[in-house]
Amino acid sequence: MKLIFLGSSISIVWYMRRHKIVRRSYDKDQDTFRHYFLVLPCLLSALLIHEKFTFKEVMWSFSLYLEAVAILPQLVLLQRTRNIDNLTGQYVLLLGAYRALYILNWIYRYFTEPHYVHWIPWIAGLVQTLLYADFFYYYFQSWKNNKKLELPA
Repeated sequence: MKLIFLGSSISIVWYMRRHKIVRRSYDKDQDTFRHYFLVLPCLLSALLIHEKFTFKEVMWSFSLYLEAVAILPQLVLLQRTRNIDNLTGQYVLLLGAYRALYILNWIYRYFTEPHYVHWIPWIAGLVQTLLYADFFYYYFQSWKNNKKLELPA
């Protein structure tokens, strides 16, 4: 599964950077999100909130915190451009659904495995799913009304 995940992630990045049709859809002028506003707070949070103060644990916490907010630049760009094609909308929907299914897995494991308590991934996953909630709402509204997906400005 990890190889499939890595392979699909690499292919997505390749398509965004190299595929001539997909690459044309990128609007650099609209993509002005300052990424360090995400990276620095996540790193500081990882240094302060972790299970053990080891390099591996701090980096693991950092990756969870960063993953939780990594969709924000995409959501801001989609909201700013208001031009959401089907492929992009479905991709963001499936990313959010993936995280929501993780929450169901955690609930199941909490009730079936003794001592299954992992607060850091639970809270980071909940934050990430909540960030998708607004997008889910507008996606399903557009689907229900058979209209083009638009996020409010």
